[in-house]
Amino acid sequence: MFNFEDRVAIVTGAGGGLGRAHALALAERGVKVVINDVGGVAGARAVVDEITSAGGTAVPDSTDITDLVAVENMVTATIERWGRVDILINNAGILRDKSFAKMELTDFRAVMDVHLMGSVHCTNAVWPHMVEQGYGRILMTTSASGIYGNFGQSNYGAAKSALVGLTNVLAIEGERKGIRVNALAPTAATQMTDGLLDAEAAAKLGPGTIAPGAVFLVSDDAPTGVILGAGAGVFALSKMVEGPAIHLPDEARSAEEIAARWAELDDFGGLRSHTSAFEQTSHYVQVASAAKGAKV
Repeated sequence: MFNFEDRVAIVTGAGGGLGRAHALALAERGVKVVINDVGGVAGARAVVDEITSAGGTAVPDSTDITDLVAVENMVTATIERWGRVDILINNAGILRDKSFAKMELTDFRAVMDVHLMGSVHCTNAVWPHMVEQGYGRILMTTSASGIYGNFGQSNYGAAKSALVGLTNVLAIEGERKGIRVNALAPTAATQMTDGLLDAEAAAKLGPGTIAPGAVFLVSDDAPTGVILGAGAGVFALSKMVEGPAIHLPDEARSAEEIAARWAELDDFGGLRSHTSAFEQTSHYVQVASAAKGAKV
């Protein structure tokens, strides 16, 4: 069993849905939890009451994560109360779904502000403390909409895809500092999906079916830089991969030649994954050096 003794966590958007499930699962393992929910203290207080009635430790918080100063104050208050912050789960989110042609840019910006910049604010506030203590676990909440796309969710998909990029970079930067950063891509029936799922599907997609994945990704034994899909008790890893790389010599380096060899480029029989952008660059240089027009 994973050891969470003396760990302290902040979970955003924890007044219900996925955040509540994550917070309850952590508290059950002895983690002290800040239950953040901008919807007001009432929702957060209800989750706190659930945790404390079961013998756990938690406090409510109504900080708006789009407000950097308020987020910094939340983190400071947590450290003053419990001495440290070990775990951050960036879960808070909103939806403003519409096709891109019909979407108001204010709605696009609002979704980016909560999902992306809210996660940036919280991560930025805890990062120096995690560096100082030589330990940290940060979990971003991405989505299949950001990985694969989904009609009517250009704002949401853009924000969730950006969080994958943020995860990738911070996993690299945090590795030597004892900070592991991962992303969870949940498919769950929550307040955000009301009216989008039928009753039978919603019954299988409860937030509790996803929480075990979140617990693992913020544990001592967590990997770093991974995207874990979760829903209905099903778990799967997603990765950025590349197909075969081909080199076009100077005399054949044209858009027409790319079109002519498109089938080769689109052959994903042999997948390749890179641990960094620099590794990809090095691979391209190796391919170019190995042979003219060779497929590697």
